[in-house]
Amino acid sequence: MYKSIIIGTGPAGLTAAIYLARANMNPLIIEGPEPGGQLTTTTEVENFPGFPDGIMGPELMANMRKQAERFGAEFKTGWVNKVDTSKRPFTLQVEGHGELQAETLIISTGASAKYMGIPGERDNVGRGVSTCATCDGFFFREKKIIVVGGGDSAMEEANFLTRFASEVVLVHRRDELRASKIMQDRARENPKISWQLNKTPVEVDAGPLGVTALKVRNNETGEDETIETNGLFVAIGHTPNTKFLEGQLETDETGYIVVKPGTTETNVPGIFACGDVQDHKYRQAITAAGSGCMAALDCEKFLEGSMVHDWSQTL
Repeated sequence: MYKSIIIGTGPAGLTAAIYLARANMNPLIIEGPEPGGQLTTTTEVENFPGFPDGIMGPELMANMRKQAERFGAEFKTGWVNKVDTSKRPFTLQVEGHGELQAETLIISTGASAKYMGIPGERDNVGRGVSTCATCDGFFFREKKIIVVGGGDSAMEEANFLTRFASEVVLVHRRDELRASKIMQDRARENPKISWQLNKTPVEVDAGPLGVTALKVRNNETGEDETIETNGLFVAIGHTPNTKFLEGQLETDETGYIVVKPGTTETNVPGIFACGDVQDHKYRQAITAAGSGCMAALDCEKFLEGSMVHDWSQTL
């Protein structure tokens, strides 16, 4: 039995662990086979406060973990296959560890960027392939960049990247965009953005220094074409990692956990959500860390109230 179990070890989960451990709550953190979240797939992080010269993503996450361990946080590695949220204590089925119980849960499992699934794509993440313009756009000053996607996110990423790039090429597999009209208009009015519509990406080319080109198939002619580039930003959406909850918590239409505004409280008392699993707007390491702090404080306050209630019942 644990006072609190945290599921997920990105910036949100580890920040929550640091706060709870410092409060002598001895939290258990369950991490998957690839701990650390999306920051472990990045290279240099320059926008996390406190590191004026930048820090490598994996190093930042390793430091957060050490900080949590220093204050007494416990870690277990394994997939959470099932969670019973119907009553407290909550019960988790964890691969390799059996059944675990907790008075409170913090869900910080994040959201996974969608990839195209073409050759050369995943091999070059951090070598020119990115899913976050805000994170990595700075590294492509005066470079030619490709953005793949046709929704609002792709338009927003393309417009943002023109602050740095010499040219942004927007590639979409259909001849019509899914983005709202206002977002399309903003992109079309930007002189740095050019268009390659009705082109399906088929392969990412790379050399010793990273990405060099994107091969696409012209859907009208069926012929393959090559678009040279220094960077490739995939903007086709994210999938929140909530499948293991089996619909037991309230989510929006895209699967993100719904929290009470201004808090990390879910619709089930004693369960809190932080980081990208409940944030489809900002998706930054620093905002995730901030919400992890909120979740820990919300969790601590909940336990204090619960203990007062339980004690009063014995009088």
